[in-house]
Amino acid sequence: MSTKKAAKTGKPGKTDKLIVPEEGSKFELARIKEFIREVKNEFLKVAWPDKKHTVATAGVVVVLVIMISFYLGAVDLILGKLIGLVIK
Repeated sequence: MSTKKAAKTGKPGKTDKLIVPEEGSKFELARIKEFIREVKNEFLKVAWPDKKHTVATAGVVVVLVIMISFYLGAVDLILGKLIGLVIK
């Protein structure tokens, strides 16, 4: 396995301790495979909600977004009218 030289830091005479592998090396491919394997294992540990719970939660979010939108729109309209009256 060949590696590139350590990258230089901003200070003269100092080098980073991290050795960077060449692109396409087996070392890099092995690390990617290990990462994917670990991600799959973590996804198996997740307690996914059932469809009924997901739909109910999404419904609550949609209703709250609509209510907050109307509230902010009304506040914006009222404050715009008040500022318009003050400016005149």
